[in-house]
Amino acid sequence: MTLTQLQYVIALSKENSINDAAKRLFISQPSLTASLKSLEQEVGFDIFNRSKSGISLTVKGSEFLGYARSVVQQYEILNAKYISMSNVKRTFHVSMQHYTFAVNAFVEVIKQYGMEEFEFGVNETQTYDVIKNVKERKSEVGVLYLNDFNRDVLQKMFKESGLVFTPLFTCNIYAYMHKSNPLSKKKKVTMEDLNDYPCLAFEQGDHNSLYFAEEIITTYDYKQMVRVNDRASMLNLMVGINGYTLCSGIICEDLNGSDYVAVRVDVDETMTIGYIAPKDTVLSDIATKYIEELQNYKESVLD
Repeated sequence: MTLTQLQYVIALSKENSINDAAKRLFISQPSLTASLKSLEQEVGFDIFNRSKSGISLTVKGSEFLGYARSVVQQYEILNAKYISMSNVKRTFHVSMQHYTFAVNAFVEVIKQYGMEEFEFGVNETQTYDVIKNVKERKSEVGVLYLNDFNRDVLQKMFKESGLVFTPLFTCNIYAYMHKSNPLSKKKKVTMEDLNDYPCLAFEQGDHNSLYFAEEIITTYDYKQMVRVNDRASMLNLMVGINGYTLCSGIICEDLNGSDYVAVRVDVDETMTIGYIAPKDTVLSDIATKYIEELQNYKESVLD
């Protein structure tokens, strides 16, 4: 196995055909095909599926790609620092469910490390993609929650993906809404109280399973439901139609302003927020700092 072969795999993963990848790499298609075949024989499995419509990663190939990216990235850093003496930026990418506090923690890390030596990336996305991005090393860590309903399914998925979930804190359930909502002044609401208002839920795309839902009380028979793709739209709908969403209750006024409140929902359920990372890697110093910033929000967890 060579560094060049790993670079070829990364290039192939971005294309639909070996021919297109060969053109991008400025090598002949037979040479690229031979190199890939040799690598697959060495590792003992097919990295790509081949068909008339093109190429696609196999399940094992997707996992291999994540390791390949890590190795090539580390090589580029070493080469820049000790051989070419060029200034290549280190990267830090995070994927997360739609948590304002997780974004705010990311902001704090950027402030502390600066952007002269680092390239940062944050991806608020669907639950399945949070897991996939960390599995494929597109993100160093992923932030999401577990509860009694989704724990077994997601833990099984983590194990199959070579990931480990580390809990940060456990929260009660809150209804997050605009202050104009008639329920906003209550200290506690029931699910029956919320029936008069639309529940806002994040769309999970092709993986729209209850186990991937970001709103914790997934099996309740909601009378009104609106699905959205982004946090900005959700905040607007809280104003426009008095909608609400279910959350941890951690409020970050620095990013969302002071016009929104979290009202405790009278249910026994809780959610454990934590992060996932590959089980066989040591977190970078900047990832460790990000986790520390997330842990600071433990003090913000409401009773």
